[in-house]
Amino acid sequence: MKNLLFILTLFLTSAEKELDWKYDFESAKSIAAESDKTVLIVFSGSDWCKPCIQLHKELFDSQAFAQYAKDNLILVKADFPYRKKNKLSKAQTDHNERLASLYNPEGEFPLAVFTDISGKVKGSFSFDKTKSPEGYIDLFNQLLE
Repeated sequence: MKNLLFILTLFLTSAEKELDWKYDFESAKSIAAESDKTVLIVFSGSDWCKPCIQLHKELFDSQAFAQYAKDNLILVKADFPYRKKNKLSKAQTDHNERLASLYNPEGEFPLAVFTDISGKVKGSFSFDKTKSPEGYIDLFNQLLE
């Protein structure tokens, strides 16, 4: 019985942290407009960029971020994987490259960019190993005032 309760608790906890990533910026802007939220585009190299992997593990996988995102953000993932097994479709790769040319022309990884519903940049951040999820959220609140 204890094991069942533990597994159920673990499942519910991980389900709460499940983030609703979008992969199309235009649809994300539409959803943001309907829900009065900010768009967050995350540029990442999910299978080769150590700071990207750390940012996901330490921030995006946290309960604090999950709650903040649920209340305030529409999330867009712009991934640039390296390994063949993680290769994206041509259409998704082209979409991510167009986003990068507009919002990440320097090719910084990781980079997260906040935009309003028209696509205007409101602020950005990268991985900071000294920040806790709550520290990032404080930064978000400053950027999005």
